Amino acid sequence: MPATKAMPKEMLPIVDKPVIQYVVEEAVASGITDIIIVTGWHKRSIEDHFDYPFELEKRLEEAGKEKELKEVRRIADMANFIYVRQKGPYGNGTPVLSAKKAIGNEPFAVLWGDEFMHARVPRLKQCIQAYNKYKGPVVAGMQIKEREKLSKYGIAKIKPQKGNVHILQSIVEKPKPDKAPSDIALLGAYVLTPDIFPILENLKPGRSGEVWLVDAITALAKKRKVYTCVVKNAHYYDCGSKAAYLKAQISFGLEHPETKDELREYIKQLKLRDERV
Repeated sequence: MPATKAMPKEMLPIVDKPVIQYVVEEAVASGITDIIIVTGWHKRSIEDHFDYPFELEKRLEEAGKEKELKEVRRIADMANFIYVRQKGPYGNGTPVLSAKKAIGNEPFAVLWGDEFMHARVPRLKQCIQAYNKYKGPVVAGMQIKEREKLSKYGIAKIKPQKGNVHILQSIVEKPKPDKAPSDIALLGAYVLTPDIFPILENLKPGRSGEVWLVDAITALAKKRKVYTCVVKNAHYYDCGSKAAYLKAQISFGLEHPETKDELREYIKQLKLRDERV
């Protein structure tokens, strides 16, 4: 706020793309072809972003802007987009349940629209590989090296399986660092199976009266094996805070071919100015 007063936070730009486009691109790079986006009345701009903008395409074509025309068409062609309106109580378990009829009796992935992870092999692809190997639900994890930061995340209680994959026994939400069961935080990517739906349907609201997906996954882990895949070679970007959003802007600005040189020089100038002061 106030930037998200009239615009969904999923549509905040990182350099020249909204956050949710990075999320969709991760899913597509992981082999997903059907993208179900659960929205609300105030998020129509998300649907418009992944649609074919006929008038814009026509103007770009007439202006001879082939590069820009190709990019806006690519956005709409990335996947088959399905839109579902969220219904039910607050909490991040509700949008998953809202997509039940569109998903059917198939395994599916869940990603949040306001956070993403940049990895050499996409985070979701690593989770799908673990799912294919162990035939059970998988939650993405990331090792937190600074122990004092463990209280910011949901932390996994785990039993080692093999390599970077562990059996998930339970999830402890934002524990004190000295009470954390591990240093593995669970960060925003899930490969789930349809047996999560009955649990969500019968789940009693948790803290703040909201329905939480982690509560359903914890209940599922008592019935069958659920796994944690600790993502390799990755950096996590949560755009839910101002500082984290600015860090993401700088990181991607320093990589973007159109901005990296000028931005790097500007940062050097700022550093020299601060040293003089």
